[in-house]
Amino acid sequence: MAVEGEVYFDFSDAELRALLIDCLALWNVEARVAAGGDGMLVDTAGGTFVVQRAAPELRPVRWSLQTPERRAANRPPRATPSIGALLAALRNALGAEGGNRLRIGVGVPAP
Repeated sequence: MAVEGEVYFDFSDAELRALLIDCLALWNVEARVAAGGDGMLVDTAGGTFVVQRAAPELRPVRWSLQTPERRAANRPPRATPSIGALLAALRNALGAEGGNRLRIGVGVPAP
């Protein structure tokens, strides 16, 4: 869906679930991902993380992430402005390592 002055891409539940499963595999995190009444549930040994779409009136916020720690402290979910920010927040909350980074530049290759 396009909105005046911006481009907005919406994910179906199946696409969002597949994206989360792929990211968890890339990050070497064992978890189950399922659609729930509150959003996508990411069940890990450390607890359940909940990924939700933000309501349209909350724009520019597009996604929210509830972590076990935030829930235990009675804090609201973390708001994120993009799917990239959501995935970074989830990766950090899980304590997962990032993937390899592409670096472009002039230099001598490492031995």
